Amino acid sequence: MKTLLRWETALVFVLLVIALSAGSGFRSSQNLFYLGLDIGEIALIALPLTIVVVAGEIDLSVASVLGLSSALIGVLWQANWPLEAILPVVILAGALCGAVNGFLVTALGLPSLAVTIGTLALYRGLALVLLGDTAVADFPPSYSSFGTEPVPGTGIPWPMLLFALLAVVFGVLLHASSYGRAVFAIGANAEAARFAGIRVRQVKFLAFTLAGAVAALAGIVYTLRFSSARADNGTGLELAVVAAVLLGGVSIFGGRGTLFGVIAGVLVLGALRNVLILNDVPTEVLTIVTGLLLLVSVLAPLRGRQDP
Repeated sequence: MKTLLRWETALVFVLLVIALSAGSGFRSSQNLFYLGLDIGEIALIALPLTIVVVAGEIDLSVASVLGLSSALIGVLWQANWPLEAILPVVILAGALCGAVNGFLVTALGLPSLAVTIGTLALYRGLALVLLGDTAVADFPPSYSSFGTEPVPGTGIPWPMLLFALLAVVFGVLLHASSYGRAVFAIGANAEAARFAGIRVRQVKFLAFTLAGAVAALAGIVYTLRFSSARADNGTGLELAVVAAVLLGGVSIFGGRGTLFGVIAGVLVLGALRNVLILNDVPTEVLTIVTGLLLLVSVLAPLRGRQDP
């Protein structure tokens, strides 16, 4: 725990250094607003993925669930469904995708890395089957403004307000509930947790289902933000989400991590990417930086794992 606290403190320090040294353009209210929009989907998906990783598993299909959700929105909207009916159906579809992952991992005993690499391709392929390479972009302004305008009276994007509310929910779930204690116990030693009476399969299954549901919610946010439903929305986003979670101090081996650290990791990753964009750094460099951060975030918990 002391190692985690030191790591989280370091992340906050890094965030302060970035904010103070990046220049006034970075600290402007307009840039901070767009920074919040840019990290909105990453922040949302990172919440349930934290639970999955703490439980000793991984889900690489989350960005594909986002894309499938966006494609489903487009198909149902073209079929003249009202958005009030589309949105809950999409979240249920995302939960089903997560449940499929959870079933394959818990019921069949397959490794989550292999399973979610497979469903990463499967769900993206289904999205392409549903919508092809077309884009649906005629959503009502009352909905699309959710992803482009601030909360009235503030400079906070609506997606970040949604993230803050869900962060409280997931924080209580992970750190102040019997379910959260079970997640940490499973991540530390699944066999010992099973002997202690913890329902390991059910706990992991719920974690994957939550990851799918929130990834679908992120797909809704993404689609409304760009006012465009596309099958390739969110392509490659899983790299940034996993990097943010591990950068936040969650051990890739499971059993260690805090949601506060993950939130700090999301903000640090978003701030670094934003500074690079402000300096006209090519997209390829952004990908390299994300990959390097991912490597660093794997090594830090590994060192903590060796602490007495």
